[in-house]
Amino acid sequence: MTGTAINGQTGICGVMGNPVKHSVSPAMHNAAFRALGLNYVYLPFNVSSDSLLEAVSGIRALNIVGINVTIPHKVSVIPLLDEIDTLAQRIGAVNSIHNKGGRLIGCNTDAEGFLRLLKEHDIDTRGRRVAVFGAGGASRAICFALASRGAEITILNRTVDRAADLIADLSDYTGYKFEALTMTPANLARTLAKANLLVNATSIGMVPGVDKSPVSRELLVDRHTVVDIVYNPVKTRLLKDAEKAGATAIGGLGMLAWQGALSFEMWTGCAAPLDVMRKAAAGAVRSYEK
Repeated sequence: MTGTAINGQTGICGVMGNPVKHSVSPAMHNAAFRALGLNYVYLPFNVSSDSLLEAVSGIRALNIVGINVTIPHKVSVIPLLDEIDTLAQRIGAVNSIHNKGGRLIGCNTDAEGFLRLLKEHDIDTRGRRVAVFGAGGASRAICFALASRGAEITILNRTVDRAADLIADLSDYTGYKFEALTMTPANLARTLAKANLLVNATSIGMVPGVDKSPVSRELLVDRHTVVDIVYNPVKTRLLKDAEKAGATAIGGLGMLAWQGALSFEMWTGCAAPLDVMRKAAAGAVRSYEK
């Protein structure tokens, strides 16, 4: 908004998930709208799994322009939409919905957002041995992004069946074989002894469970690059442990800003002010940490 009151021409965007109480996306997107003088507003919508169908119908009924989709709806929302773009279809997860004249199109900006984060840090994934923790919607996007850039991937998840399903999809996509393992201490130790890039694509370590980490401190070494997509808190226990081990530690705010910028551009047709969005997101997280 430009400082004027919300009016009948205000475009509505938002994020839906459960929970969304600590989402910083509203601060990030509303700062971007203000910076460009756009008549839009971005709101959080707490949507339970039981209410997902009604919520998606509400996007059409209320003429909401765009919605980001977060935990736990990235996969379950797919059959409720009118169209899924090629990348989101391949990944099997949607994190952004664009309402085009009442037709809801599911997209995935997580994959490209993750790749742009890696590029920002000059990380080349070709030939890298990567350990990915988790096999949910965010993990699917990240793994497809990594596979498309020639990484060797091992997915560790609490239930190996879900990881195996993702591995099968990745193999169909690339023609290469990857590895799926149950997330046990023994499997973590064996995998991290070989891996040089670690990606936490779970919610472990997120507020309020800030004392938790998917990995024991003693498994981290200085040759590791550790990416944690959790952004609240800014520095998770995993990242703190990585820094103590001398490893490179990269937090989730960068990916959040990149995927948000891509959604912003899709909904508004305007180039996103990435620095504004990143600064607003960081400020919002720090306000929650106080």
